[in-house]
Amino acid sequence: MMKDREIGQITIILNDRSFEYDVYTLLLAYFPGREIQVRDASAEGDEKAEEQPNGQISDTELLVSVLLKAPDERTAGLLSLRCGEISRTIPLDPGSSRSLIKNRIKRSLYEALRDLSGQSLPWGNLTGIRPVRLAMEELEKAGDRETASKSLQAVYYLSPRKADLSVETAEKERDILGKLHPEEGYSLYIGIPFCPSICLYCSFSSGPISLYEKEVDRYLDALIYEMEETRDLFAPKKLQSIYIGGGTPTTLSPERLQRLLEAVSRNFDLSAVREFTCEAGRPDSIDREKLSVLKDFGISRISINPQTMNQKTLDLIGRRHTVEETVSAFALARSMGFSDINMDLIVGLPGEGLLEVHKTLESLATLAPEAITVHALALKRAARLSLHLDEYERISFQASDQIMDACEETCRGLGMGPYYLYRQKNMAGNFENVGWSLPGFEGLYNILIMEEVQSILALGASASTKFVWEGGRIERAENVKDVRNYLDRIDEMIRRKWDLKEKGPRER
Repeated sequence: MMKDREIGQITIILNDRSFEYDVYTLLLAYFPGREIQVRDASAEGDEKAEEQPNGQISDTELLVSVLLKAPDERTAGLLSLRCGEISRTIPLDPGSSRSLIKNRIKRSLYEALRDLSGQSLPWGNLTGIRPVRLAMEELEKAGDRETASKSLQAVYYLSPRKADLSVETAEKERDILGKLHPEEGYSLYIGIPFCPSICLYCSFSSGPISLYEKEVDRYLDALIYEMEETRDLFAPKKLQSIYIGGGTPTTLSPERLQRLLEAVSRNFDLSAVREFTCEAGRPDSIDREKLSVLKDFGISRISINPQTMNQKTLDLIGRRHTVEETVSAFALARSMGFSDINMDLIVGLPGEGLLEVHKTLESLATLAPEAITVHALALKRAARLSLHLDEYERISFQASDQIMDACEETCRGLGMGPYYLYRQKNMAGNFENVGWSLPGFEGLYNILIMEEVQSILALGASASTKFVWEGGRIERAENVKDVRNYLDRIDEMIRRKWDLKEKGPRER
């Protein structure tokens, strides 16, 4: 059996690069954090490409080749996996569509990796970020949870627990969306790209407010101008949810928060709004005056995000607040009447194993928020933790099945159920992000943005306005990410939205 420590160079050879993502991400799930070379066989010539899988490789090299053939040949192609003396060649049956061939490639590669490693992945051969969509499709076909779960296990090799979780989440989303009628409305996102400090794992386009102090008021000017010029973009649809995120919106002073929220109230009809959320994510950005402003303007849902309740980890990842400040901020919000509070935690942080995660879970259970969002750490390229990973080699990165199970058991013990779920590239342990909540406290905006069933007007630097056209076609108008660039090009950001609206859905 091959083991990660025994594998040297990992190479993929393809003569059709359209399948590169699926092969690459499945290999990365088995060998997280490893460098994987990709070679274009078609560029080397077909004859050489056919011979390459049979060439000599070192004892520690892992070579995976996927070579497709002409549609009229007896097989669609060959998948070959070699590691030293271990060799596996699998004919790919011809399919009626590229999607069928892609599914056969993923199934065959997963079976080979599973057999050679002796390890099954909890999410099987799934490499996409939205497993709930597949669960929704299976529910529609099967009609009941048990049959849909078994189908996910059989077709995609999901573990029973992950298949059940996906189907349960799909049922909850279907129920909520059925009552909301999202096609009749739209959502509003407002981005505040400032934080007290930047966390080591963060890859968002935000910066320390201390570096942007001179631009904050100019940023609010531009943001409110963009709001005024695009408020009718989705008329006559009704505004159903608002999400103020970032960054950390509560990094703004009470006066600036009030100015922003006054502009929202002035420019939009809020009579149909079902959920008004503001991220108050950093406990060190929360005080009574700011919470009073949020309360006065009808904010119904806030997030107070500890990420971990272990002080050593907070210090390491650059969260410049204490565990005690998290507890105090939560108690303050409760005392002021906030009755819908979400708390985020991250598993897979440097040095954190089951013991540390249990400590965080026990602390959150004592606070008893209405919702808990569990994130498996994703190391994106822009994150400082990823850029300087060699400095943390002595620290174990662990997001084991035991840890995810412990998170689920704690949330269920608090009476919560899953309401949204997604996955990202480079996630610790190849796991998932799950939103858990008490019944009736599901985050509507989270579901809407994940399932892409509703248009979203997005304002601010790095915001992405989404047009969901009739028939499900989706197009986006992106704002630039850099704050100063956004200030200089605000009129262009506004034109992008209206140009897309006027053109309507483009041809595929």
